[in-house]
Amino acid sequence: MSQHRRRDPAKQTKQGKQRQALVVAMAVALVVVAAGVSLGLWAASGGDGGATGPEARSSQGRTAAAPSPSRSYALSEAPRTIPAVREHTAARGPGWRPASGNRVVVDDPALADEGRLIAGELGLAYEGEKDDRRAGDLRLTLNEDKGANPESYVMTVRGGRVEISGPADVGVFYGTRTLKQEVHDGGTAPEGVVRDEPAKEQRGFMLDIARKNFTADWIEDRVRELGDLKFNQLGLHFSDDQGFRIESDSHPEIVSQQHLTKAQVRKIVDLAESRHITVVPEIDSPGHLGAVLDAHPDLQLRTAQGSAVQGAIDISKAESAEIVDDLLNEYADLFPGRPWHLGADEYQALVRSDPEASFPQLAAAAQKKYGSGATVADLTTGWLNDRAATVREHERTPRAWNDGFFRGGSVQADKDIQVAYWTGKEIGAREPLEYLEAGRKVINYNDEFLYYVLGQPQTFVYPTGQRIYEQWTPRVLRGTTAVPERYDGQILGGSFAVWCDLANSQTQDQVAAGIRMPLRATVQKLWDPDKPELSWAEFRALADRLG
Repeated sequence: MSQHRRRDPAKQTKQGKQRQALVVAMAVALVVVAAGVSLGLWAASGGDGGATGPEARSSQGRTAAAPSPSRSYALSEAPRTIPAVREHTAARGPGWRPASGNRVVVDDPALADEGRLIAGELGLAYEGEKDDRRAGDLRLTLNEDKGANPESYVMTVRGGRVEISGPADVGVFYGTRTLKQEVHDGGTAPEGVVRDEPAKEQRGFMLDIARKNFTADWIEDRVRELGDLKFNQLGLHFSDDQGFRIESDSHPEIVSQQHLTKAQVRKIVDLAESRHITVVPEIDSPGHLGAVLDAHPDLQLRTAQGSAVQGAIDISKAESAEIVDDLLNEYADLFPGRPWHLGADEYQALVRSDPEASFPQLAAAAQKKYGSGATVADLTTGWLNDRAATVREHERTPRAWNDGFFRGGSVQADKDIQVAYWTGKEIGAREPLEYLEAGRKVINYNDEFLYYVLGQPQTFVYPTGQRIYEQWTPRVLRGTTAVPERYDGQILGGSFAVWCDLANSQTQDQVAAGIRMPLRATVQKLWDPDKPELSWAEFRALADRLG
């Protein structure tokens, strides 16, 4: 039979009290330790988790003495921005948000404009070039990566500070756009490292101000919007049949009553340059010159029967080339960027079944210049080459609409004229592959996805951001079919375009609202053509949150 020991009640009580005291002591110790660590971290972070005091900072190779805060934070998540960043390395830490007293500093005077801009946007103090490190700093730097994409950047959020570096000021600027979105409306830039760069070098928005007068203020608002979205080109189509919308000194007689002054244009160009946006001018010719021809009816193209051809200039006359070159030369000083759009589309002489019979003066001029057998198409291509030579003298890179290029003939368009591919609807339409196989550089203006035509004339419908986001890529140049991937390097980028065929169909504000989501979808696919991680509903909600 087993025998149970009886415990001394007094001894049992004493041991229980000792155990109870030990437990209490341990609990108190744990609380003290936890509080000490917590308070230490709070103090080291200035109350919001970022390192501040000298004992908590790692500067000039010194190791921080205070306990690392990383164990107190979950692993960071990639930032949500438009366009989405290409790569984010997660880390543990409090992240960064702007606070009163924080500085924006730079390591190179070339970044002063970017520094002042982001400082003003975030309500921080811009303090120029500084070598010291302080809590909460936003530092902009130029790195030594000479071979990198100049539009690339690296943004490091660590220890309560942010550093944005890039091989050029434009990349650093894009880093500030990412940061601006991250901290929008009280948000926090997540701890970790962003490495980002665009897939396409040309990310554009084209605006038809010839058919519809847009105010300078409205255009400036679009420039700010485009800059925040990392677009880098603004096309201005300012001459057409309905109007010529920029002040001219060489030919004031052609300027429409409603127009932009050169001072207003300079302000737009300066604002665009501050956002690393190039303004691309377009004086379309030899078609779409109705506003010029209204003042110079002697230069209007006429048929053999004497009928005037709307918008078409008679390219057999030397005076026609002179007036267009006068304008190209004049505006070269106003628009300093390299790209120049020459138009060249829809010359009505070439829509006739027999252009040589309909326009004998053009046929005669073609044969005189290029020999027997030359055609009106040859003369038209020669016109394009001559205008390209005019802008090339100003160190500009010419581009033209795809229906300004013709197959066959004795005259071919100069090789350096880039193709602005917009349609496959023209007479004798050429597939995008013809241009690519010939080695030409192409810019995607696909009218199936990227044309916002006021009033929706003919077969046009207003494009939706969702359709662009889910179905379009820069390789979808015509219709809905992508060209082979091997040609991707020849596709320089793309441009969303607003055309004002029925100008009164929408107000300026309605246009701004209508293009809001298509612009965001377009730049997302130009920055990264792969399938986006966010669904369309998530992308739209993000756009609404970012404003």
